[in-house]
Amino acid sequence: MSISKPEQKPLLPNPFQLSDTEIIEKVYASHTYDDEVFDSEPLFNVVSSVIKLSSRVVGAILKIDEQNGFAGNVIATSTFKPEFSKLKLMSCHMITTPWGLENAHQTTLRILQQLRTFSWDAKVLVALAGFALEYGNFWNLYQASDPLGNSLKVLNQVQHRQLPVVDLNLTVKLVLEAVEKISRWGTLSADESYDTEDVPALSDALEQIPLVVYWVVSSLVACNSNLQGVSNYPLLEFRAKLSLALDEFARLLVICEQQKDHVEDYRRRKRNFNKPKDIVDFLKLLISKNGSQNAQIYDGNARRTVNVEVFKDKYVLLFISGLDRIEDEIRLLNSIYEGLVEDPNDRSGFKKEEFKILWIPMESGWGDARREVFNTLKSYIKWYVVECFEPLPGTRLIEEELKFQGKPILPVVKPQGVLLNDDALDIIFEWGIDAFPFRKSDAYLLAQKWKWFWDEVKKTNLHGIQVKGDRYVFIYGGSEKWSREFSVAVDKIKRHETIKRADAIIEHYHLGKDDPKIVPRFWIGVEGKRQKKHSEKLDCEIQEIVKSLLCLKQDTQGWAILSKGSNVKILGHAQPMYQTVADFEKWKDRVLVKEGFDIAFQEYYETKRHLPAPQPCEFNTLDVLATITCPNASCGRVMEVTSVNYKCCHGGNVADHAFTSPTTQT
Repeated sequence: MSISKPEQKPLLPNPFQLSDTEIIEKVYASHTYDDEVFDSEPLFNVVSSVIKLSSRVVGAILKIDEQNGFAGNVIATSTFKPEFSKLKLMSCHMITTPWGLENAHQTTLRILQQLRTFSWDAKVLVALAGFALEYGNFWNLYQASDPLGNSLKVLNQVQHRQLPVVDLNLTVKLVLEAVEKISRWGTLSADESYDTEDVPALSDALEQIPLVVYWVVSSLVACNSNLQGVSNYPLLEFRAKLSLALDEFARLLVICEQQKDHVEDYRRRKRNFNKPKDIVDFLKLLISKNGSQNAQIYDGNARRTVNVEVFKDKYVLLFISGLDRIEDEIRLLNSIYEGLVEDPNDRSGFKKEEFKILWIPMESGWGDARREVFNTLKSYIKWYVVECFEPLPGTRLIEEELKFQGKPILPVVKPQGVLLNDDALDIIFEWGIDAFPFRKSDAYLLAQKWKWFWDEVKKTNLHGIQVKGDRYVFIYGGSEKWSREFSVAVDKIKRHETIKRADAIIEHYHLGKDDPKIVPRFWIGVEGKRQKKHSEKLDCEIQEIVKSLLCLKQDTQGWAILSKGSNVKILGHAQPMYQTVADFEKWKDRVLVKEGFDIAFQEYYETKRHLPAPQPCEFNTLDVLATITCPNASCGRVMEVTSVNYKCCHGGNVADHAFTSPTTQT
């Protein structure tokens, strides 16, 4: 016959031997939903009053000035009735805890189980209130001097308890601090005007709260047991655990407050951003804190610091970028700056002198190395630069409202503080200063001037060549020998190290190389454009281009066109165009100094335009082009202009062609 051994109860764990993760899991297991309706503020006022007034009594005993001791606010007993049975139950759990760290752990989990439907801040507040019943009662009796108080003092053995007063007082104050911080977190998390997307640290703090809650309740259990004089828990060790958990929670709570302030600041800035007073107010919303100018503005031309008011009543080209790979943009904007300064007169109702350029550098970490990069870039700049070596207060506005996502952008802002163009960078890359005042409509009109040309070119099959704003395209034709030599010279430039360093993309297309039949079709299309009419101004510009192209056609050697995207920069004859590409080694360094390959090319090309050119090209038109009054005073009748003779001087630009006087008939 076998004798079964009595079943042994599992040993309770020592909380000081549990990891933080194990404690958090146990606390989470006792938490369900926060569905218990609980008005915490009145209870917190009462409990904090009890604790702080009690600490005043302790201070008197220890003869120290307790900062937490105060007279206390009058509690309106008629408006607040705490649930006494719940508080007494918490107190009884604590009082009846046998000695032993394992028993303190078991009581802590039992109390949390009783409070499973309460929110985290309510859990600790109710537990503290249960403790305050005994704690406040003890110190109230301690200082009592009336007959009833003296009798109760004897009955409660107040004078005979050997209490670790200092340890007890320090632990209770730390618990109150923890409850205050958890209550603050509860207030923030309950605010429906914020969520975890706005204040992500709320979620981080929530992960830490179960650990803080555990050590708050566990410390209260130990304190209450010691208060009754039946145990001698090491309160210093409890404080150490609670302090460690609370420090991390407090750090996260500070971040919560900072993120909340950032949200409020962003919302204020966004409201004002949609209705700014003017351009100065607009810029302050991006770069200044609380309406004051914290970021400095550096004038790259005068080499000094200026006030943001320098932009008052101005249009601002707002260059927003990081610090890396923006040398091309800086060179480009330097050329725009020079164009604005050199020709400040009115154009299309705008004055160039009213346009300013401002760089706002966006950098997440301003270490010494990044500052050095910034200072190097700044030394090349002729316009204005924001100097702020910390995240800008308007960073979120720049990212969400101006759509900055890391790639450089160039919004153009009116003096009223509203956008004229949300991003003019592509326009300026393609058209340069010709795109002034940099509206999208300006780019459209410029593109219309050349649209017909590119329509004709694309009919010839460009073999995958993309005509984009960041690409340089040579289109050329002529004799087989010249075309071959020109093609070899351009290929050599494409592979050159300087072009790679400049990050330039060069394409070239030999018109008619694969199919000679497309050459006459192309020129027929160009000639046909002479018969089509557009708006008066646009038509005049198109007709000038047509004349220039037809003159190129008569060059027996060849011709070449250089464009930047859709913007045709040079219409050139064979000899000067070939000599320019062949001499690349002589002007290659200018590519990295000037605002682009096209600018450096054009500079050198101008030095070669004197090279021998074919005979001047002439052609006539018999169309009725206009009517004029006969200059003969005795006649005075209207005459039709039906014949015009054109004669060019073989320059490389559209405006280089001269015209003979028109022949007329009456």
